[in-house]
Amino acid sequence: MSNRFRVSNILADRLTEHGIALGAVLQRASLSADLFQQERVYLTTDELFALWRAVGETSGDPCIGLKLGTEERVERFNPAALTALCSHSFRDALQRLARYKQITCPEMIRIQQEGGEAAVEFVFLEADQEEPGTLVDLCLSWICAIGRRGTEGQVRPIRLELTRPLQHRETLEAHFGCRTRFNAARNAIIFRASDLDRSFVTHNADLLKVVGEQMETEFREWKAGASVGDQVKQTLKRSLAGKRPVLGDIARQLGMSVRTLQRRLTEAGVSFQQVVEDTRRELAHHYLRQSTVELTEAAHLLGYEDTNSFFRAFQLWEGTSPGQWRSLNSSRD
Repeated sequence: MSNRFRVSNILADRLTEHGIALGAVLQRASLSADLFQQERVYLTTDELFALWRAVGETSGDPCIGLKLGTEERVERFNPAALTALCSHSFRDALQRLARYKQITCPEMIRIQQEGGEAAVEFVFLEADQEEPGTLVDLCLSWICAIGRRGTEGQVRPIRLELTRPLQHRETLEAHFGCRTRFNAARNAIIFRASDLDRSFVTHNADLLKVVGEQMETEFREWKAGASVGDQVKQTLKRSLAGKRPVLGDIARQLGMSVRTLQRRLTEAGVSFQQVVEDTRRELAHHYLRQSTVELTEAAHLLGYEDTNSFFRAFQLWEGTSPGQWRSLNSSRD
């Protein structure tokens, strides 16, 4: 996984189309004035957040993230978005987006199905601050737009969950067509689980073969270059929430037998439990930096059966409690 975000140069044109002064945005974000004149634009997580905060502040439009997340011109879709639109179903589209996201940036699309609901959440793995509302709106609106377009409007979210305090409720609910829960533990869009299996009218087998094969080639190259520990870690980060990590499940998701995965981990000098603990520790830091995530919720998201188990593990990692660590690191931000 790359440690930086690739930002499309098309964004500069889209901002201009919405009447947003690009120079003012870059200046407010403390980014180079010629950023979008570069052949390829790469930003760290902090720089990306600064850019999107500046977009929101400069535009003065509470809907700007929603507008930018709803792209009507297919020729502006990146290859991953094209494969999603050409997929067999909404579930297939989401799984492809989550799969290819791994190779491009330090961000994860988590798809969690529980009961009759399916939640789609964007997790910025290297974030040490709250995600800008404009960026959250863009991401969730983009997912919603893919589902609506692929099913000709049959897919409709049933709830939006946002970590931010209450603001612009009517705007958000009018755009998504569902109720919004503020001060939530995560930024997520929730659909009916049954909607994930709706077929896409935009399914295009020929185009999917061409674009999809290229994406799969890039994915295989990334996978070959990534250590088995990194592969297990990224898989855990996508599937850990609310579930106890099981070696067999991870092996299946990686397309390996349990024996093969165990052997490769042994050859790499690590154990499955070591990778689990490293993953939990990284994610624990991420969740504790989010002020809206309660400690009990963090324990659940890390796959612990109870809060006490999380507290004991964290004490061993950091020599302090999760609450004390949060207070200390909040004061440093």
